[in-house]
Amino acid sequence: MNPVDGLHRPGDSPVHRLRPQVKIVALVAFTCAIAATPREAVWAFGVYAALLSGLFLLARVPLAWVLSRSLVESPFLLLALAFPFMVEGDPVQIGFLRVSEPGLWAGWNLLAKATLGVWAALLLSATTPIAAVLAGLSRLRCPEILLQITAFAIRYAHLTVAEVTQMRLARLARCDDPRFLWQAGALARSLGVVFIRSFERGERVWQAMAARGYTGRLPLEVGPAPASALQWTAALAAPAIAAGIATWTAVFA
Repeated sequence: MNPVDGLHRPGDSPVHRLRPQVKIVALVAFTCAIAATPREAVWAFGVYAALLSGLFLLARVPLAWVLSRSLVESPFLLLALAFPFMVEGDPVQIGFLRVSEPGLWAGWNLLAKATLGVWAALLLSATTPIAAVLAGLSRLRCPEILLQITAFAIRYAHLTVAEVTQMRLARLARCDDPRFLWQAGALARSLGVVFIRSFERGERVWQAMAARGYTGRLPLEVGPAPASALQWTAALAAPAIAAGIATWTAVFA
């Protein structure tokens, strides 16, 4: 698998065949609906989870893959577990623990919304390659300079990581032990060397592009073609349901 598309799972499901621009709009709309849902509407978050699970099944994305990639939100989960003990409010007894009721709601709110947001982003990443995402953003009239910076950052990130790994192995081979504070200087100098190399690589890439007639716009990919009304309707079905639920819970909860 291309390291640039590490999260992409090639396939030919209906979700894969949707245009990237409609999936991006659907992701933003679905995430906004999740964020706008009151934390007390526990059943609503269950419906959102069911919608996402159905889309993962439709896209033939394994549950184990989703759960393993969801570990990226671990810091938020730890914070959610700490809220019941950090937030002041009316106490609640749970077994031998005495926690705060507002803290429980705050932790649940963070846990539910962070998890669903990560799942929605994983659905887009699993069904859309990076080049298609950038092309979809271009179709949605995102600023070109931001897209180009993002494209280059993704393209050369693995080279920078490889350089850092090689320099770390070289230091360890010379009896470096990064556990000791007085060796932080060596680490700082190594990072400085990586920065200089990355800067020089950027200049060489720019000169090569200018020599080939670069005009300020990257050919991210051919397309994507405009999305049909059917594609927009199919992609926005789940966000529309989520928006309806969020509106209902906000008004009548």
